[in-house]
Amino acid sequence: MSLKAQIQSDMKTAMKAGEKERLSVIRMLLAAIQTREIEERSDLSDADVMQVVEKLIKQRKDSARQFADAGRPEREAQELSEAETLQGYLPEQLSAAELETLVAGIIESTGASSMKDMGKVMAEVRAQAQGRADMGALSGLVKSRLS
Repeated sequence: MSLKAQIQSDMKTAMKAGEKERLSVIRMLLAAIQTREIEERSDLSDADVMQVVEKLIKQRKDSARQFADAGRPEREAQELSEAETLQGYLPEQLSAAELETLVAGIIESTGASSMKDMGKVMAEVRAQAQGRADMGALSGLVKSRLS
């Protein structure tokens, strides 16, 4: 079953169970997926759907941070709750030790030695850790290893 089909199935389950918040998040996710499919004029692969999910999680976390700065804890909690619901559609996250090992292995296999090689390393990291790690944190880890 594809990731998109799983999301659609979860939407039906949430509807039947009367889970309004979860249903709202799933509908938002399906709308974002549909928008991307229209832009690209093709069905999205599971990897593409994961990118959409990651983007929405990042948006929710950024919004939560802004609400926290503005002194609106109720909206911050709602945004974090939505991000947590979306996180359920990504594979299990890699631990810090696993990320270190992954980055070290990629740097060694690509022969990267300076910041000039960061793009090459990040492309490989992105391919191997898609949906299982925060790319911003991974970018910082690669930078620290290459400098």
